[in-house]
Amino acid sequence: MLKNNKGEKASNTFELIMQSTWEKTAIFPAVTEGRLHVWDNQSKDPSVYTLTTGFLNDRQFGMISLVLLSISQACNVVAIISNSLSIAVFVRLGFSEPSNISLVALAASDLACVVLSVWSGLCFFLSSMGVRLPFDSTNVSYLTGSAPWAFIGRTVAWITAFISFERCLCILVPLKVKKLITSKSTLTAMIIIFIFTFCPCISAFIRNRFTWVFYPYLNATILDVVPVENEYIIQIDYIIIVICGFIQPLLAFLIVLICTIFLIVQLRKLSSWKKSVTSAKSQWQHKPGVNPASNSPPAQDRYSNKEERLVRMVVAIAVIFIVSYIPTCVMLLCSFIFDEFFYFGIYRRMYIVCGILTSLAQKVSGGVNILIYYYMASKFRSALRCLLRFDRPE
Repeated sequence: MLKNNKGEKASNTFELIMQSTWEKTAIFPAVTEGRLHVWDNQSKDPSVYTLTTGFLNDRQFGMISLVLLSISQACNVVAIISNSLSIAVFVRLGFSEPSNISLVALAASDLACVVLSVWSGLCFFLSSMGVRLPFDSTNVSYLTGSAPWAFIGRTVAWITAFISFERCLCILVPLKVKKLITSKSTLTAMIIIFIFTFCPCISAFIRNRFTWVFYPYLNATILDVVPVENEYIIQIDYIIIVICGFIQPLLAFLIVLICTIFLIVQLRKLSSWKKSVTSAKSQWQHKPGVNPASNSPPAQDRYSNKEERLVRMVVAIAVIFIVSYIPTCVMLLCSFIFDEFFYFGIYRRMYIVCGILTSLAQKVSGGVNILIYYYMASKFRSALRCLLRFDRPE
């Protein structure tokens, strides 16, 4: 809680204007350190508030943010190209196989996250450089970029959980999985996941509203985001944040982790079984009177090999997701434990830096998926070569 030079607490209904004693003028209170000048609605004279900036000062925050944003923008370009190519290739392959539908949805979600990240990064960069725009680039980008990005990130997590669980079903109930997992059921599941994870984002627009705010020291009216002071809406928004912002992503991460461990164990068992079968076949081939050419694998074994390759590809995707999503889970736990570790809290700068790092990890995860598809799926590799006019004989 902020206290002014008169010992009074800040009112809930005031217009925040910040003017730093040592640094440049800024709109948002946690961007620069110094004194905070607040013009109350009923007073012409400002009250001076002491501002706590957290662990990072202006110089540290600016340098770290600039480096991370530069790396992030480079990753954005790679991720946009790779996910766009993945979507084009899977559309080219068709959706007769249910796995193609879920992989297209995964690539589309990653692409949407990257586009929103580009917008947020651009607004944050302009705000850091002190560029004056007709809107508050920090607050507006948070509502139109960062918040939707976070919810679409949950979509990526749940689609990965669905893909992993689908492969587990193929191992547990192989005879029934074709009836359970069809193109229609997979498409329905993807639609449900998108609704389940993204619709709660509407609460951010209900909890906050766009309005034109006049800032005296700028002598200008700009578009800003103002929270709605309604107790009922605040309580609903808090429940949605706890369920969709904390429980939902951690649950998806847990499902992916459990399914991945199960798939790895099953792959090891399958590998051991194949070694024993190969050894037995080798001994059988060397027996007199046995034709080695007659020992070619039947169609059922070839189908099993195809399923095994798909399982290995899913495991690779899931492992990369788990590694890249660990920072997000740690950040969520810290937000839950420490009250001021959030976007509008005292440790806002540290929260933003951690947010850029988690975003960077997820971009790398989404960007390298195309390499997994290329090296582990022959159909994808052939279609991609044909699409890029590199269709040389392998």
